[in-house]
Amino acid sequence: MNISIVIPAHNEEKYIAQTLHSLAKQTLQPKEIVVVNDNSSDNTKSIVEDFQKKYHFIKLINTTSSNKHLPGTKIINAFYKGYTILDTNYDVICKFDADLIFPKNYLEQLAKHFQADPKLGMAAGFCYIEKNNQWVLENLTRKDHIRGALKAYKKECFEQIGKLKSSMGWDTVDELLSKYYDWKLLTDETLHVKHLKPTGISYNKASKHMQGEAMYKMRYGFTITLISALKLAYKKGSFALFKDYMSGYFKAKNNKTEYLVTQEQGAFIRKLRWDGMLKKLK
Repeated sequence: MNISIVIPAHNEEKYIAQTLHSLAKQTLQPKEIVVVNDNSSDNTKSIVEDFQKKYHFIKLINTTSSNKHLPGTKIINAFYKGYTILDTNYDVICKFDADLIFPKNYLEQLAKHFQADPKLGMAAGFCYIEKNNQWVLENLTRKDHIRGALKAYKKECFEQIGKLKSSMGWDTVDELLSKYYDWKLLTDETLHVKHLKPTGISYNKASKHMQGEAMYKMRYGFTITLISALKLAYKKGSFALFKDYMSGYFKAKNNKTEYLVTQEQGAFIRKLRWDGMLKKLK
């Protein structure tokens, strides 16, 4: 099975060598790894170049974008810079972050999952972060959600969902659209991936508003957005985040921001969300 990987990277000199080393030593080698050096001002570029000399399947693209931290837009725009040079003869495409350490059988295990089920559209392991010298499950990790840090898509699924949306919320809408098109998702809890830089560590207030905007763009509607915002804020231990999320939602609504999904897809998403919430209540 041919697995191609794109890694957007912005100032990742502390971590990217560990990520590339863990991928280069996989029991199933990737077909290619494209690292997109997105406007880095540190040694990210030179570190990747050193790996290029050792591994023929590692490629580097240098691009310039905004210095602002814009979750979703910036990282997906960088992803597409790498995507454009991929060999199209792949079976699975991955969007990985540049701050992960993968177990050596990670790609081999993903390949087995995809080969075992023709309707499997997305798969991944679980993210762990270091706390008090121990690796513990990252609090945003769930069995029914594949983290944006380590997305792997079957080619047919990736293309049917319209690839990745250049927006905050891209790593939720991709799963929702996969389900809309009747693809399955799988998380393998035996695959422990070390996440060296916890999610959201560099998010600013503007990006937190974008989370609420994303809920609007996915056609959640007010009630589901309210519940989702409360849940996220609770998980992150900050009521201020709830206010940011709702502010972003109403701002997008007032500005009549363009949706990410069609009306029919939106109706499916709302039903899916309600069904999920009711199931948990039972």
